[in-house]
Amino acid sequence: MIDGHTKLFGLLAHPAAHSLSPLIHNTSFQVTGINGIYLAFDVTSAGLADSLAAMRAMHIGGFNLSMPLKTDVLPLLDEITPRAERLSAVNTVINRDGRLIGDSTDGQGWVDALKQDDITIDEKVVTVLGAGGAGRAIISAAVDAGAKQVYVFKRTNDLFDARKEQLEGWSDVVTVLPYEDEGLIAEAFDESQIIANATNVGMAGDQSLPVSQSVMNHLTPRHIVSDAIYFPLETPFIHAAKQRGSRTYNGIGMLVNQAAGSFLEWTGQRMPIIPVIEAVHQAVLQRSKN
Repeated sequence: MIDGHTKLFGLLAHPAAHSLSPLIHNTSFQVTGINGIYLAFDVTSAGLADSLAAMRAMHIGGFNLSMPLKTDVLPLLDEITPRAERLSAVNTVINRDGRLIGDSTDGQGWVDALKQDDITIDEKVVTVLGAGGAGRAIISAAVDAGAKQVYVFKRTNDLFDARKEQLEGWSDVVTVLPYEDEGLIAEAFDESQIIANATNVGMAGDQSLPVSQSVMNHLTPRHIVSDAIYFPLETPFIHAAKQRGSRTYNGIGMLVNQAAGSFLEWTGQRMPIIPVIEAVHQAVLQRSKN
């Protein structure tokens, strides 16, 4: 029940109305009994400074942010965590008595989603397709989780050399390779235990695969295959990996577990993951019917 003690949290994004974050956090507040509410606010880069000022003035507990606000917010914060500094991106802001602290829970969400099924990254070889925001978060978290080797495949464009230098500078275990070299991708699949698609290929009606079927044929039942995409629930990539017998995970686990990281920092309590995942699953199913 909303009363004078209810703590406000929210999402800053543009657009914001489509987000599943209110469902995730409000379900969590309901299940845990925490007196909080989470709302979505449509905020552009131009309105971000005012939004942060309001957060301080109104003692709002915390916010999540989407791109491009994840990077725009950096100079407006009092402090950022080491992992947010590494990524130069913040998806979570915590208000500690008017001091705004930025963190990135995206990559840890991917690690924690696998950990739910007793899958650890430690000493594993990981292949990541894509080096955008989601890809970099996964790469960073894989390094922190003790991966033996992380192969990253990125398109060879004007950003390739700079991104390669950045990511390989994080750790000796990271190797950035050209996405166009399918032979190298196939070799990486053969060597890897865990493969993550962090591209947007296969999202919302796109029937493409992020790699060719000949590369997909290198997948086996020993592989763990994840996709950062959660709409649709089963992307062509996940479907094809299932056909090869691989153990597969869509993006809902990562989505909910990154939110769980924010929830823990804001409230000091763990998110009730299972009922939240069930609620999100039902919501995505409903959207797919519309």
